[in-house]
Amino acid sequence: MKILTYDAARFADLPDYDYAENWTEIDFGDGLEGRMHYVDAGPKDAPPVLLFHGEPSWSFLYRKMIPHLVDAGFRCLAPDLIGFGKSDKPDDIAFYTYDRHISWLKQWRDAVVPQPAALFCQDWGGLLGLRMVGEEPERFTCVTASNTFLPVGGTPSPAFLAWREFAKSSPDFKIGDLLQRATATPRTDAEIAAYDAPFPDEASKAGARAFPALVPVEDGMDGIAQNKAAWQGLAAFEKPFLTLFGEDDPVTGGLSQHLIDRIVGAKDMPHAMLETCGHFSQEDRPAELAQGMIDTARKAGFLA
Repeated sequence: MKILTYDAARFADLPDYDYAENWTEIDFGDGLEGRMHYVDAGPKDAPPVLLFHGEPSWSFLYRKMIPHLVDAGFRCLAPDLIGFGKSDKPDDIAFYTYDRHISWLKQWRDAVVPQPAALFCQDWGGLLGLRMVGEEPERFTCVTASNTFLPVGGTPSPAFLAWREFAKSSPDFKIGDLLQRATATPRTDAEIAAYDAPFPDEASKAGARAFPALVPVEDGMDGIAQNKAAWQGLAAFEKPFLTLFGEDDPVTGGLSQHLIDRIVGAKDMPHAMLETCGHFSQEDRPAELAQGMIDTARKAGFLA
């Protein structure tokens, strides 16, 4: 197996993404090491908000939200998950597991922002972030979740099964086009190119192809026991927990109610289903999502 590093030339002149590069060394396991890239925007002493992306995007997804959050007084930290963005990419699909992604992201957090922080999460950013909240609720001050869930088996929807098979076997796995199809507003050619930038060839897409098959949506899958244990802490999370989901997301759009019904901190929060909003809600409704995060942090007393 090879650890692929990013080609800086492919990330030149990205629209609305002129953030300095930051890096953390990560123990991949099996004697391997690599680097995780992240955005760090805003004053270092400001209240931190963690921005976790999902599949198959990267921190570029948050470029429209970060200015709103920084202006409100946040320090924004947006990592690129291993296998995505500018972060290093093992080229073996089988190397990626749910537990390894949790370990890699926790290593990043422990190194970069160990203090309590707010969380915004979407897609796999929620499968990772919500599990981290459940396992260590004291390290999170509030949460805003969009188009995500914390699965514990069951019966997957036909839409998800189709997506899982497509990611696994389709020879036409173009990341930028996927982002275009899963948003309710159009992307520019430059934006599509930015989502393609981390993936110059098939080997670099191993992490992106692996993720859908790791979602524990069927009984007996790895991650179910860990997620069930995490749900105990997540359900008891008393701090403000807001859901803002896109109405036009066919896979996760209807899953917000499960979070609202089970999590203590979700009670009496102004949850919303956003119109003209697809799966990648950060592209379609960035201002509304940022304001939701700001209001939630203020309700928590975490942001002035």
